[in-house]
Amino acid sequence: MLGRAVPLGVPTDLQSVVKKCSTYKNRGICNPPIKSYEKEKMTIHQDPELVLTLQRVIEFIGTFAFALSGIRLAASKHYDWLGGFVCGVAVAIGGGTIRDVMLGLNPFWMSSPIYLLFTFLAQLVVIVCHHYLKRLDNTWFLFDTLGLALFNIAGIQKTLDCGFPFWVAIIMGCITGSFGGVIRDVLLNEEPVIFRKEIYAMACVLGGLVYWAFSYLGLSLYITVIASFLTVCIIRLLAVKYHISLPTLRDEEDKKE
Repeated sequence: MLGRAVPLGVPTDLQSVVKKCSTYKNRGICNPPIKSYEKEKMTIHQDPELVLTLQRVIEFIGTFAFALSGIRLAASKHYDWLGGFVCGVAVAIGGGTIRDVMLGLNPFWMSSPIYLLFTFLAQLVVIVCHHYLKRLDNTWFLFDTLGLALFNIAGIQKTLDCGFPFWVAIIMGCITGSFGGVIRDVLLNEEPVIFRKEIYAMACVLGGLVYWAFSYLGLSLYITVIASFLTVCIIRLLAVKYHISLPTLRDEEDKKE
């Protein structure tokens, strides 16, 4: 037996597990497990449909928030409409696409055009409300933080659905939340935010640890999701406001100085 987290609502009978996961894989949710599972205290919820619905809602809101951040930043560099849309799509689906490829799933946005429609809606908001958004200098930062927290949760839930242990889920949550921003910054010729002094990916890791702790304690899914979301947002906001950062690496020249 492997000490792995049981996918949400997955029974212990292997044949039932394979049948259920095969159905989920057609919806881009789960891989059929190769080995049997054993129940652990970290089972999140017994209703997989509820988890699936909540995950979809989180992905929709996160897509819109991330797309707004990317398009708003592209607008500040005077990109045209197509360039802004490309930046919005990149940040909205980039991290989730990398996650799904690593989990052996079809990328989530290929299952429905609604993710691209949310990006298009974000583009319309920026075009129509650009005068108002221009007054809010940190608009892109706000939506980037919301998208980071939401996609971190979506990545964790989807990885657990596929039967992976929590440490893998935390890594996948971090990738889902932060790598879209990396792709956006590369397209905008900016230093990727994940490599800057301000805390970014580490906020996802801490949010994932909170998710794990609350799940281990058997708290409800809603409380777990809200606590993880607030953890990422608060850490990110405090880190930027008070210039909190991780220690930087120093080379030999810095030591001489």
